[in-house]
Amino acid sequence: MLFTISAALLFGVILAIMLRFRAVTAGGATVAALFGFYLASTGLAPAVNHTVVSIFHALAGVH
Repeated sequence: MLFTISAALLFGVILAIMLRFRAVTAGGATVAALFGFYLASTGLAPAVNHTVVSIFHALAGVH
């Protein structure tokens, strides 16, 4: 069965788990979210998106 999941949703779930187990503080989570938000509006966004997609494709190819 093949399904897709939004990267934002995936990272949001990971961040929620990290907060739940206190692996990151609320301040650190805020900084990470703001960094991602501002990074998405820069010229670097397409390169970051391409890199993340390439990593997910590589992981999907590993069986």
